[in-house]
Amino acid sequence: MKSPPASLELPAPQLAISARMAPSDWAQLLLLSLIWGGSFFLIAVAVKGLPVLTIVALRVSIAALVLWGVLLVTGRRMPRGRAVWASFAVMGLANNAIPFSLIVFAQTQIPSGLASILNATTPLWTVLVSAIFLSDEPPSAAKLGGVVLGLGGVAVMMGLDSLAGHGMALLPQMAMLGAAVSYALSGAYGRRFSRMGIDPMASATGMLTASSVMLIPMALATGGIPGPEVALHVWAAVATLGIICTGFAYVLFFGILGRAGATNISLVTFLVPVSAIMLGWLFLGEKLSFAHGIGIAMIAGGLALIDGRLAARRRG
Repeated sequence: MKSPPASLELPAPQLAISARMAPSDWAQLLLLSLIWGGSFFLIAVAVKGLPVLTIVALRVSIAALVLWGVLLVTGRRMPRGRAVWASFAVMGLANNAIPFSLIVFAQTQIPSGLASILNATTPLWTVLVSAIFLSDEPPSAAKLGGVVLGLGGVAVMMGLDSLAGHGMALLPQMAMLGAAVSYALSGAYGRRFSRMGIDPMASATGMLTASSVMLIPMALATGGIPGPEVALHVWAAVATLGIICTGFAYVLFFGILGRAGATNISLVTFLVPVSAIMLGWLFLGEKLSFAHGIGIAMIAGGLALIDGRLAARRRG
């Protein structure tokens, strides 16, 4: 799973975007949150039988094949040129290879619910990255307040848990935050694809293809070829990660994005941790502490401030 790739926005003139989502869009948004929330559950299953890089390499390569199929069926063309594919490589590194690897590594030691909460801090880091690198996206007071509140929630969640004597290992939690920062950086970098007029589905296919080329040799060098000892349910989890949680999720994501816009689809950030926590609790016996509950509330408040719609509705 990942937070919505802000980098892959549809070019403004292509489609008329509705400020309000239709019931079918809400249904698809909930489905997308279940799919991306389920990715944390599936990773928790996969790490029991496969090395980190093997899981990530299989995930991105399977998803790349799915999207190449979509491009062929819909008649879309992939752009050519060394500069474009160099950009795809950078995007694949920042939006797939690095964060996916950090997430899988983190989930070897922390529950899927906690991983999803820390991953949900991506919009907080996006505000900071945009303020530093994007001159046309200055942060508002509400957004900065949301960042402070959300990061305070992360600090409370990790700090109180450690003081209570049952805190999770610090390194995997920092890895999850590193994945969120990588997503934020890729969002700022990837704005170039919209300016270049590249179809968003082609951008997603290009970055997944580039990350596959990078990760497959690394996975073979470090983990080798998995043997028959790997359980069938582990293979099923990895296949579902690639086909459903990455390939199909991108198709679903871009469909909602085209109809409802980036602001509406960003609501998925609020919903993903809920499904991830519930799946971990139901099927993996995972539990979150009281400190995690406080952190969740603060992060949700920070995201609400950044989103801005609750405040606008109250003013209205």
